[in-house]
Amino acid sequence: MNISVFCGAMFPHNKLYTHAAEQLGCLLAQAGHTLLYGGSNLGLMGVVSGAALREGGTVVGVIPTLFPEEVILSQPVSQLVRVASLAERKAYLLAHSDAFIALPGGIGTLDEVSEVMVANQLGQIDKPMLLLNLEGYYNPLLQQFEQFKSEGLMRSSGGLCVAETVEDCLNHLCSLSTPSSPNLR
Repeated sequence: MNISVFCGAMFPHNKLYTHAAEQLGCLLAQAGHTLLYGGSNLGLMGVVSGAALREGGTVVGVIPTLFPEEVILSQPVSQLVRVASLAERKAYLLAHSDAFIALPGGIGTLDEVSEVMVANQLGQIDKPMLLLNLEGYYNPLLQQFEQFKSEGLMRSSGGLCVAETVEDCLNHLCSLSTPSSPNLR
């Protein structure tokens, strides 16, 4: 499967999140999945992609050209896809991924999660969006989604699934039938 991982370009205070990013990268590679991600070596992005590469995994970095060249070339990847904008990066990831996992992250991660959920809700895609809810990190967001639903402002879950551990994430992915993905080129 082609799996996009959304996460921050910063290092969190909670080291459990960094450990989970490393574990996720390793396990995705060991399971033979292709990792698609934001393209840099900064923060959790660098941790998850570096771990996947060390395990011999295939890593596709999708990075906007608006970033400086040293950031664009900062992380070795199996394939580097340059796009013009963050919107184009999200469109590429939506088109070329079979599933999405969000590690704890900031506003950029929330933007990416929302993009997937909206595309699912509108019927543009039918792909799972997994939140890795380590130590309840996403509980406030999940409560807000429940508020949207209770107020009649959200029709569906947008493909959202919640996992409490990296292992739960991978087990959920394994339970899915393996869809055929578009070619990454």
